[in-house]
Amino acid sequence: MTPSQLAARLGLAPSSVTEMVKKLAAQGLVVHARYGAIELTARGREEALRMVRRHRLIETWLTRQFGYGWDEVHDEAEVLEHALSDRLLEAIDEQLGRPERDPHGDPIPRAGEPVELPEAVPLASLAPEEGGTIVRISDRDPAVLRALDEAGVGLDSRVRRGDLSDHAAQYIWVRRDPSS
Repeated sequence: MTPSQLAARLGLAPSSVTEMVKKLAAQGLVVHARYGAIELTARGREEALRMVRRHRLIETWLTRQFGYGWDEVHDEAEVLEHALSDRLLEAIDEQLGRPERDPHGDPIPRAGEPVELPEAVPLASLAPEEGGTIVRISDRDPAVLRALDEAGVGLDSRVRRGDLSDHAAQYIWVRRDPSS
C-alpha cells in the first residue's frame, strides 16, 4: 500500500502518513522507497501481530468480564492496549481460557504461530437463498452491530443472504452451507 492509499483509507492527510512512515522506517518496522509501497519488516510484522493480539484479547475481556457490548469495545480497547502490561495481558488470556477469537470472530494471534483465518465468504456475495454460519462480523459500524444484536444475530448464527439488509450483509462473513 502506498502512503496516499493509506492516508485515504485512514482519513488522514497524506503529509501525516508520510511523517509516520518515516518514523516507523527509522525504528526498523517498515521499508518504504519514495513513491513506492510501504512494507512491514519482519520486526514490524511481529509488532503488528503483538498489537492485534492485545487489542483482540482486551475486546474479549471487556465483553466477557465487564458486560460491554460488542459495539462498544473497539474504542476502549484502543486506549487500553497501550496501557496494560504484558504480565496483566497474559493473566487476562489465562483467565479467559485462551480464547481463539474476539467478539467479532477475528482470530486472536498467538506468539510465534501463524494467524489462521476462518474459511469464509462475504454474505453480500451470496444469492438471496444462499447462506451459512456467521464466522466474522466487522466492527467498523457500531450501528450495524447494535442492529444485529437486537435481531439476535451474532457469531455462529445461521443466516441466509435474504434475511438481512444489503448494508448489514456487507459486514458479515459466513462459512457457506454445504448445500449452497
